[in-house]
Amino acid sequence: MSKAGHEDDELGEVFLDESDIIHEVDVDEEDLPDADDDDAGITEEPDDSIHIFTGHTGELYAVACSPTDPVLVATGGSDDRGFLWKIGHADWASELQGHTDSVSSLAFSSDGQLLASGGFDGLVKIWDTSGNLKCTLEGPGGGIEWVRWHPKGHLILSGSEDCTVWLWNADNRRCLNVFSGHGASVTCGDFTPDGKTICTGSDDATLRIWNPRSVESIHVVRDSTFAVTGSKDGSVHIVNITTGKVVSSWPSQSSSTEGDPESIECVSFSPNFPWAVSGGMDGNLTIWDVQHSSPRFICNHEEGVTCLAWLGASKFLATGCCDGRIRLWNCLSGECVETLKGHEHAIQSVSVSSNLEFLVSVSIDGTARVFEIRDFH
Repeated sequence: MSKAGHEDDELGEVFLDESDIIHEVDVDEEDLPDADDDDAGITEEPDDSIHIFTGHTGELYAVACSPTDPVLVATGGSDDRGFLWKIGHADWASELQGHTDSVSSLAFSSDGQLLASGGFDGLVKIWDTSGNLKCTLEGPGGGIEWVRWHPKGHLILSGSEDCTVWLWNADNRRCLNVFSGHGASVTCGDFTPDGKTICTGSDDATLRIWNPRSVESIHVVRDSTFAVTGSKDGSVHIVNITTGKVVSSWPSQSSSTEGDPESIECVSFSPNFPWAVSGGMDGNLTIWDVQHSSPRFICNHEEGVTCLAWLGASKFLATGCCDGRIRLWNCLSGECVETLKGHEHAIQSVSVSSNLEFLVSVSIDGTARVFEIRDFH
């Protein structure tokens, strides 16, 4: 604080009289910057979203769109709460209460009848589409990393920080199996499309392939019909889950001169093309040609890529990024065809509505935003 400021504090309010005026300057009010003008030093980014959900009071981590209701959305976050809400229905929301730690994952059953929420409290809760709690599934000794439904029934699979994977029947609350073998947090996993095999990945740098009925670990793939995996060292692997063999391996796309490689945050197969995609903290989305084991395109972002989602079975892919923007890519040409703005901070998850008209994103800025994507099918 300046000496003058300190003296003013001691004297209380200071008043000026005419003898204190040194010089008068006439100012034209039209020359003054408006409070909303860019000239005032405040530049507001455009908001491309058509709907903003602000029911949460903390960072958001998870979002899921219903596979049967094109406007029904679930979100969860660090405020220990989840919400069901509807796009375009600002007066309808149902709070999912009961978790005692962050809601980290959400998934609708394939028939759209049930919603599973997983929390860092180690609980999986099953809800109906009105937000009524059907049951609470207990067992894991650590936070829930992810939840996935069987493609043809009400079986729910989840991975935990305590190195285990759990399988329940959500209709009768019965635990069917516990899969043990990983040596660290089970960070990702899912059923194969036919529901007959389970694949899980862990911080112990292994991919395990399980028989869901016998709890037998069929294969352990240590270097990372196919699964695509991404790892902290920036590498991507394609694995044949029938033989347990690594079919293709692609090292980090970051130059070795740039220091330690950046982690892969999200991977996926295209539903309709022979492509795999991976996004990472190096700011790259890589579109891989699976048949030729080579990158088709490397798509650059200003900051890290945290999540991605295919727009149905189309050639278009959405990426969510640390800069708060969503980018839509034509994976046939490698071009960014749209950049959607609105979030103020990193995007954590994105999901696409069943009618392919809306994309919903959640961010650590505490909001969920809805963007129109009907032009990209």
